[in-house]
Amino acid sequence: MRRREFITLMGGAAAAWPLAARGQQPAMPVIGFINAASADDYRPMLVAFRKGLEESGYVEGRNVAIEYRWADGRIERLPAMAADLVHRRVKVIAATSSPAALAAKAATGTIPIVFETGTDPIQLGLVASLRQPGGNATGVTQINVEVAPKRLQYLHELIPGARVVALLLNPADAGVTNATATELEAAARLLGLELRVLNASSDSEIDVAFSKLSQSRAGGLVIGGGTFFVSRRERLGMLTVRHAVPTIFQYREFVTAGGLMSYGSDIADAYRLAGLYTGRVLKGDKPGELPVQQATKVEFYINLRTAKTLGLTVPPTLLGRADEVIE
Repeated sequence: MRRREFITLMGGAAAAWPLAARGQQPAMPVIGFINAASADDYRPMLVAFRKGLEESGYVEGRNVAIEYRWADGRIERLPAMAADLVHRRVKVIAATSSPAALAAKAATGTIPIVFETGTDPIQLGLVASLRQPGGNATGVTQINVEVAPKRLQYLHELIPGARVVALLLNPADAGVTNATATELEAAARLLGLELRVLNASSDSEIDVAFSKLSQSRAGGLVIGGGTFFVSRRERLGMLTVRHAVPTIFQYREFVTAGGLMSYGSDIADAYRLAGLYTGRVLKGDKPGELPVQQATKVEFYINLRTAKTLGLTVPPTLLGRADEVIE
């Protein structure tokens, strides 16, 4: 072979090497993100999740891809969504919300799962223990059910003359509902209060529940947890003012939407921690060896404008304990 031909062949091969190398680069890992609510309702939480991912070295679109599955409040859709993510062989499933976590756990025993839940993950059957989860799941839990009695206490301090308090629950979200009811029934007995349970799993049932408030003679209302109520925080805030019922919920978003009070975990921080754990799993950490984290930051918010609208005077002792008072 002539020297010029040899050089030409070698030059062509060299030019082809970068193309071949690019073709052989591994595809970006894919996270399956599944949630019982909608993207619009959980936009701040999604931002926090991506922040946690970035803290672990992953940026969506740069070195990781995310397949989103939103149930839009229809919990019955979650099993099929989880099964689809398993079929697509995602590297890890980020199951945010208790119903999504249960659906993911039922769908796979091999693909790693990072959950975010406001209920005890041991009681839900997601892990064997908090310190050593075992299996294919780990994640983050909020301390919302555990502090539910404190919500009732704060409401009692605000309206000490009320002897009947209503509790609004979503029976379709059994894990959160059962735990919350148990905690609050015990707390109500200690405070000498009668607890009336109202159920709602749809917008129409929410309207019916509020129409029953006057019939139940309830002087106050505690709203249970779960994605269904979180995604309807503005509607709930408006209804509590319209029906003139002092109400406490879990999250700050309820208070900024016009609700009276909230006391519970910082949900955005819980999602950030879930994103951080998802990144660690992508890097090779085994879920069964990662202790379940607990979002320990608990916040208390009061909307003073709403209190005035309801004709309530908030005691200075209660105002002094608030992390933020909206005026």
